[in-house]
Amino acid sequence: MTGNIVTFSEDQAEAYDRITELLRGAGVDLDNSILTPQADGDDSVLAVVGKAGSGKTLLLARLYEALQEAGIDIISGDYESKRRSAKRTLAILAPTNKAASVLRNRGVPATTIHRILYTPLYDPEYEKIAEWLAGRGEQPEIEGLTQAALERATLFYASNKSIPGAFAAAGLRGSDFIIGWKRRDEALDIGFVDESSMLDEKQLNDLKEIFPTLVLFGDPAQLAPVGQSGEMVFDNFKGDQKLTLHRIHRQDAGNPILDLAHALGDESLSFQDFERMIEEASRKDDRVVFARRVEADMMARSPVLVWRNKTRVRLIQAFRNAYGAPPDELLAGEPLICDGIELPVKHRKKRIDLEARGLIKGAQVVYMGPGKRAGFSRLHVLGAEDPQVSAASIIKIEIPDQEEPFIPFAARMGAAFLHGSAVTIHKSQGSQWPDVQVFGPDLFVAARVGRIEAGQALWKRLAYVAITRAQNRLFWVTRNMLARPTSALTIADLRAAAPVPLSLKEEEQ
Repeated sequence: MTGNIVTFSEDQAEAYDRITELLRGAGVDLDNSILTPQADGDDSVLAVVGKAGSGKTLLLARLYEALQEAGIDIISGDYESKRRSAKRTLAILAPTNKAASVLRNRGVPATTIHRILYTPLYDPEYEKIAEWLAGRGEQPEIEGLTQAALERATLFYASNKSIPGAFAAAGLRGSDFIIGWKRRDEALDIGFVDESSMLDEKQLNDLKEIFPTLVLFGDPAQLAPVGQSGEMVFDNFKGDQKLTLHRIHRQDAGNPILDLAHALGDESLSFQDFERMIEEASRKDDRVVFARRVEADMMARSPVLVWRNKTRVRLIQAFRNAYGAPPDELLAGEPLICDGIELPVKHRKKRIDLEARGLIKGAQVVYMGPGKRAGFSRLHVLGAEDPQVSAASIIKIEIPDQEEPFIPFAARMGAAFLHGSAVTIHKSQGSQWPDVQVFGPDLFVAARVGRIEAGQALWKRLAYVAITRAQNRLFWVTRNMLARPTSALTIADLRAAAPVPLSLKEEEQ
């Protein structure tokens, strides 16, 4: 057993017992740490839902610890041995890099859904090192890799079970040892999916094809995916197929941000009353700030959350003007959002390569500077395990009151990006930042529109999602004003976070 005693609320304990029962039926006995071989049988899908602070992440983390204690293998998405054993496996997934990184920061080895759907193909020589690090072979001799480099890889892997990370510690780049990606063609075992409110039906069906035992964790108060008619994939789950966590867990008691989030469940609450609640909370606790203006300094790493696209575009333009960014180029340190991969079908391999490295739609990146080839950019993918990427880029800067975006430079095809200093609340789902600015004037407009979504006022759903993106401090902005930055844009913090860059070869696309 683990050394830390976990105290569950009553509904958490009930959910834990129900999932334990589900796993026992699949041949995984957590009570006695007994694993039996995976058997053919009925597939099982179960959802655990609850609002922010109800303890979903704590429950997921404790289940992961119990499964690890029972001897289950964790599938990380960065390397899988071809010598597949009969051991039981678990994969912990999230829809985006940022959502996966939130779990990893809490000690849960999560990866993205995409990294499980697509698996890396390793160069045969370097695969020998991967097998050796994983304890399944003798130490190999690889030309160009010194004993000191292998020792650095060993030390890294001992503390962090990441093969790419270990290779990076040895001084290798991703393009040295990963030669491609392939669609997974064999089933796995048990899958836990966090932030499942972001899933659409196709993603759920893809996961059900791979995992005979699937547990979804999600927040029913968030915004449903676009095109889902206001519904989430678990909305139609019946009976004991869906477990609901009601009580705010004691670890989150007294958190003013969560108090505000849960107050939005009051049907009689008006927007004006809610803003007064925020102002009152700001007087009592510095974790809530009733801000008069947007802070440009924060926008470089934590986007302002807005409802309307026209607000987003105007704030982006104000941000660039405040930093003196020229209209025809980007400054190192400017944030971007991946808007998808613009490649024809014949370049499917390159698309998989870019997406597997984290450049999926909605991924947050920071521009590090131009690449060595025309149209290439050096990028830092926020939340990715291997963050440094060089890729052909199509960067679009939207201009207020103009239909067509300005494109400072672009490759013929590649990864497309929008500016990321401001994003819509809908696109922020699955992400969290230490400090978050929410643009209150937009929420006021949403309240005046009076739209209802899934039985609740839209402004309340928007406000709930926006304020629960804040891990430490919430800045509720009340005026359409921007404070000038106190220092220039920088990428020094990103270089410090990744001293040994992993990058893709700048190949012709």
